[in-house]
Amino acid sequence: MAEAIAQEPVAEGALPPLFRQVRWWILTLLFFVTVINFVDRLTLSYVAPVLKDTFKLSNTDYGLIVSCFLFGMMIGEFPMGWVMDRKGPKFGFSFAVIWWSIANALHAFATSKFQFGFLRFWMGTGECGNYSGGVKVIGQWFPVKERAFAMGVMNGASLVGNMITPPLIIYLMMKFNWHAAFLIPSLLGMFWVFFWRYFYSNPDDHPALTEAERRYIKRDHELETAAPRSVELLGVRQTWAIMLCRLLVGPVIQFYLFWLPEYLYRTRGLDIKSIGYFAVLPPIFGDLGSVGGGAIAGIMIARGLTVTRARQAVMLSGAAMCALSIVVVTAQSPLVWGAAICLVYLGHYALSANMFAAVSDLFPNNAVARVTALTGIAGGFSGWLFPILTGWLVDKVSFTPVFFIAALMPAAGVVALFAISGSLRRVEV
Repeated sequence: MAEAIAQEPVAEGALPPLFRQVRWWILTLLFFVTVINFVDRLTLSYVAPVLKDTFKLSNTDYGLIVSCFLFGMMIGEFPMGWVMDRKGPKFGFSFAVIWWSIANALHAFATSKFQFGFLRFWMGTGECGNYSGGVKVIGQWFPVKERAFAMGVMNGASLVGNMITPPLIIYLMMKFNWHAAFLIPSLLGMFWVFFWRYFYSNPDDHPALTEAERRYIKRDHELETAAPRSVELLGVRQTWAIMLCRLLVGPVIQFYLFWLPEYLYRTRGLDIKSIGYFAVLPPIFGDLGSVGGGAIAGIMIARGLTVTRARQAVMLSGAAMCALSIVVVTAQSPLVWGAAICLVYLGHYALSANMFAAVSDLFPNNAVARVTALTGIAGGFSGWLFPILTGWLVDKVSFTPVFFIAALMPAAGVVALFAISGSLRRVEV
């Protein structure tokens, strides 16, 4: 066992000024890479109406292409988590971002559903590293009371990506063509890697980190122990609890991210430009949910509520808002169904910020990336099946049953997490 980290309290006034606190700069880098991740991920959604008309793709074809991406995420999750845990986030993030950026750029040269499906699979095997790496970095760089907030900021970056993707991609398509919509954003990832390689180091090695901030970060970290083996992680019920939660929660927002433009275009009758304008709004609410959900949980914990109760309160409230998916598909007024979409985003991201933070609540930091990867495999499995089911239901029935299913899954995931895991206390592996 390595030498235990000193646990003496650190007065927050002893910390350097906010702009010199390194952990917030690390979080800024995580924020930007997550924005890039989601711009690359969502480009297909806004190019989809053009691709479907150009290459004569059915809803079932499109569903299969989307499922290839999520299947790739499922397959890549554990290898990426292993790389993040064993090789470290500096190498792991660099590899993942370059890997998925190349795949995204090559979409510009695809000409069939099989080629798009292969490239989406390739891209998914890299993009899954964003969250396993991000959760690990946050576990290293933030004390417990700040982790949900930090996770909320990172999670909120996905909404910023969601917000800027429609105008960016539609502008590139109108200014150039759909090929440029894949090529140009892919360069952003390569640019980010340069800054990551230059600035990132672990807290124990970072030259710009003051001793006061290092003690503040480490004051409630677990004692450093030997990393548990992966098979040991599968032997505890808490791993399966968080995996089942993500299996049920994850496909819902993936459905909104990949199918909402198509739903608005085919069912609600919006044109591409109108979809671009509307699509900016839900991510704003998602950001409020992501950052707010993390901050509210942190405030509850700081005021004496247990971690378990704080996470439960926020996650159940988020699941209740996700149930408004029923309103999205049944309401006639654009004001009502538009507001329901926004509240679904708010609820989902408040829930998921605390779901990811729960991983670092339950597991030692030297296992966090692999557990997050295992949850990604579970989410990838359901995410792989759900688009296929969606495409089949839309072709055979309508969007209505899909929205009803999406309304119920988040609540089931939250109940499963706490019913199986019990309290969110550190697991002895």
